[in-house]
Amino acid sequence: MNPFQSPDLVLPGVLSDWLADDNLWVPNSATVSFKPIILSTSQGYFVILLRVRQNGILHRHRHAGPVHALVLRGSWRYLEHDWIAEEGSYIYEPPGDVHTLVVPDGVPEMITWFHNTGGYTYLDADGRPAGVEDVFTKLEAAEKHYVTIGL
Repeated sequence: MNPFQSPDLVLPGVLSDWLADDNLWVPNSATVSFKPIILSTSQGYFVILLRVRQNGILHRHRHAGPVHALVLRGSWRYLEHDWIAEEGSYIYEPPGDVHTLVVPDGVPEMITWFHNTGGYTYLDADGRPAGVEDVFTKLEAAEKHYVTIGL
């Protein structure tokens, strides 16, 4: 291995055993949580599994960088687009896109793999910034949760 190269990372069971361990899900709310896969502070990106156990609107946001996603369970859509991301769908979101994530009625659980480059800005109803999410806020939330549960 090159001494200047980062080591490989292999996480067995990410799409099976890993999904079952509720302790590893970092809560955003009572019904929304994420599991970090990679939180790269040196390169400004994060890869997570997002789990939603509710129907309805989650949040409106704008991405600073590209996003890649793969739906593992359930389905979701954006109010601003006419497509539905269903199980097995791949989604690319370009930088600057503004959209509002919605989990449709009848979907008890949605899990999607997301690779976010940069961060995203939450927007209020008038389009004004209402918060920011990036690798650093994800890392802080994960660390706080894992310390709380003794990991």
